[in-house]
Amino acid sequence: MLESVRRWRLGRPPRSYNPAVQPNTVTAGFLEFSRWKLLEQYWPRLRACVESLNDEQVWWRPNEASNSIGNLILHLNGNVQQWILGGIGGAPDARVRDEEFSARGGMESGRLGRLLRESVDRAAALLIALPPARLAERTTIQGHDVTLLEAIFHVVEHFSGHTSQIIFITKMLTGEDLGFYSYLSKAQLHAGKTA
Repeated sequence: MLESVRRWRLGRPPRSYNPAVQPNTVTAGFLEFSRWKLLEQYWPRLRACVESLNDEQVWWRPNEASNSIGNLILHLNGNVQQWILGGIGGAPDARVRDEEFSARGGMESGRLGRLLRESVDRAAALLIALPPARLAERTTIQGHDVTLLEAIFHVVEHFSGHTSQIIFITKMLTGEDLGFYSYLSKAQLHAGKTA
C-alpha cells in the first residue's frame, strides 16, 4: 500500500511523509494523501499565483459570467470550512455561498491568501487526527447525505478544479509559465532527475 501511495505522488512523497509512522492501511493512506494534496500541492500553487499578481489582477474577471481569482479563493475557503471543518469536524456552518461569488473586491490579496491558508491548515490537521475507521460514517453537508470519505474526496476534487482555473487566469494575466511541472521536462529527465 505505501509503495502505491508513493507512485501516486509521481515519486515525490510529501516532505512530512514518514512511512515509519504511517499505518499500513488504505484508509490512512487516503487521509494522508488528501492532506498532502490540499496543503503541500494545491496550496503552494495557489499562493504562487496570488503572490505573482497585484490586487487588481486578483479581482479581475473577463465578464460577469466568470469569477475572479478572489471569488475562487473565497469559494474554496467556504467549501473547506463547510465540508471538512463543519461537516466532519463539527464546527458551526456559517457559510453564505452566494457572497463568495458576488464579491467584487474589498479584500487585498495577502489577506485572501491568509484566510484560505488558515482553513487549509485546520483541515489538514483534522484529516491527520481523523481515525480512519470514521471514513464510513455518514453526515449531511449542503443537503447531501455523504460518507466522510466522500466529503473529503469532494473537497480535494473541488480544490483541484478551482486551482486549475486560478493557474489558467494567472498564466493568462502574466503570460508566464509558472513551472509547476518543470521537473518533468526532457532535459531534467535526461540529466538523471525523475518525477
